[in-house]
Amino acid sequence: MSLPRLQAILDVDAAQAAGWAAPDLLAALLDGGALCIQIRAKQLASGPLLALCERAVRAAAPYRAAIIVNDRPDLAVLAGAAGVHVGQDDLAPAAARRLMGADAIVGYSTHTIQQLQAAMLEPVSYIAVGPVFGTQTKDTGHDAIGLDFVAMAARLAAPLPIVAIGGITLENARSVIDAGAAAVAVISDLLVDTDVARRTQAYLQNLA
Repeated sequence: MSLPRLQAILDVDAAQAAGWAAPDLLAALLDGGALCIQIRAKQLASGPLLALCERAVRAAAPYRAAIIVNDRPDLAVLAGAAGVHVGQDDLAPAAARRLMGADAIVGYSTHTIQQLQAAMLEPVSYIAVGPVFGTQTKDTGHDAIGLDFVAMAARLAAPLPIVAIGGITLENARSVIDAGAAAVAVISDLLVDTDVARRTQAYLQNLA
């Protein structure tokens, strides 16, 4: 499948820490041209998270942007989201696929070669690998994998696209694409500029 080169992750906790309300950050990302936005809210209860996802899907529709829900395929279905992203400790990708349907986006996080190889056997749309450079946003419990791993993952998983995450910045994002990733997933570096729309545009220009 063809993925936008930037997957903007709207992490509610990271947004709040940077002084952003989630709906305002969502609007800024869309205005900046993000066509794939993942909603992640580890601490939010199911009701408020569903409301946020529904709001995101409505807001994204005029932009023809895809909303992906982290961890929760059930809420992704209820919200009418384009897809779901699951991790190693979440519902299995095959189960998520059954819930979401054949046309949905199903992403799966991996951190090791063994996890990557297992993911290639799952009904996923893309495989995420990371942390590429290490990250302050999320403690994955894994060391940085580096660009060599990204390149290897891209070769092994082809034609499945690889989405790279972890420590990605505007300065190093292009090197990740050049290594073979189809897309980069970014959280905190989109928030370093108070003008998030402008920062998003800069990423898109850099990755074009």
